[in-house]
Amino acid sequence: MPTSSLFANVPLDGLSPELLRAARWIEAHPREVALHSMRECARRAGLAPATLSRLSQALGFQGFEAIKHLCQESFSAQAGYAGRAEVLQASARHDKDWLALLNETQHANTASVSGLNQAAQLEAAADAMLKARRVYFLGLRASHGLALHLHYTYGLLASNGVLVQGLGGTLTDQIGDIGPGDLLVVTSAAAYTRQTVEAVVKARAQGADVLALTDSALSPIARSATHTLLFRTDSPSYFHSMVGALALTEALAAAVAVRGGRKVLAHLQTRQDRLDSEGAYWDERADKAATGRPQTSSPRK
Repeated sequence: MPTSSLFANVPLDGLSPELLRAARWIEAHPREVALHSMRECARRAGLAPATLSRLSQALGFQGFEAIKHLCQESFSAQAGYAGRAEVLQASARHDKDWLALLNETQHANTASVSGLNQAAQLEAAADAMLKARRVYFLGLRASHGLALHLHYTYGLLASNGVLVQGLGGTLTDQIGDIGPGDLLVVTSAAAYTRQTVEAVVKARAQGADVLALTDSALSPIARSATHTLLFRTDSPSYFHSMVGALALTEALAAAVAVRGGRKVLAHLQTRQDRLDSEGAYWDERADKAATGRPQTSSPRK
């Protein structure tokens, strides 16, 4: 990570020889800056800790932690999951509030659903799902659980949902069934799974519409999508956060319920009656009658 990228927007002219030496050490040792405290970095550089503090102030940063954060971002991006995990371990050693930071970021990702998407966009996507001949749900790798959850909750409201699973190597076959009048609801975030991107391209070529749930309007699954809904994946942990994506799938399912009118209510009631008749959920009174033992009540899920 060259100094020019780290200090791209700050002037290096006029720095004292000592501060310039400190800046050059940071340029040559971004990993050490990312993983170690200011005091340890100063020791390794043969500098006084105050020198790093003065450098931060001279370059317009609030403190050395700002420079450290830039180095962590760069190192994490270059080193991938293992690098991000190493940064997480280092951060936890120096800051015991790492869990609070993680929770704060997760809350922000959840809030991004309403910040990045308007109600009209969610409603338009819901209308497309309700009008489609079939709605195919696709999510691979980390996104598979999201697709499964959305397929299940949507299935309570409508009968035209299909979960794309690709069991036994049949992903291409399932995507090949998608055609005009169908809608592919696809979820993916960086780094984007190649099979997911290829599935979107194929579905569009076959005349289907695409609803993309993704982390950027420039993502490869959003470029040709008919509808795009966004979520954030920020995380100080080794893996990007899926909390925002889950919140978005729940918002989309709610939008379907809002827009579906009496038809979705009737379908939901039918599904509820079937579940009740099958005894799908634990019932305290029935269990007491069968066993004669008192049980602690629990809500249905």
